[in-house]
Amino acid sequence: MENGKKTYYIDVGTGEISQSATASTWSFKIQATDEEITQLRELFDQNYSTEWKNFFRAHVPYVQYHYDRENDEYDSRIQQIYSMIYRLGDQEAKNHIESMNILPNTELTE
Repeated sequence: MENGKKTYYIDVGTGEISQSATASTWSFKIQATDEEITQLRELFDQNYSTEWKNFFRAHVPYVQYHYDRENDEYDSRIQQIYSMIYRLGDQEAKNHIESMNILPNTELTE
């Protein structure tokens, strides 16, 4: 691959990153360097940690979703994950993310 990029298969729901298309289910195919995959893995790991915070926070009924810092962090990170997948993904990944309307139009034109 050019510039040291390899093919990876991503499942956003589970945070799984694999180099095998048949090892598990996947949603997006991307081309990424080792450094880019490390960045993506860190985003997934940070969201996993935030999910646990949200789980415990969910038992505090007086905090509404839109006033919750952990939810804001999670939402922002999910957007960063999809932005990265969009930049590194194949055309099918780009088309799918565009159809989700999760990214601002400015990111879709970069």
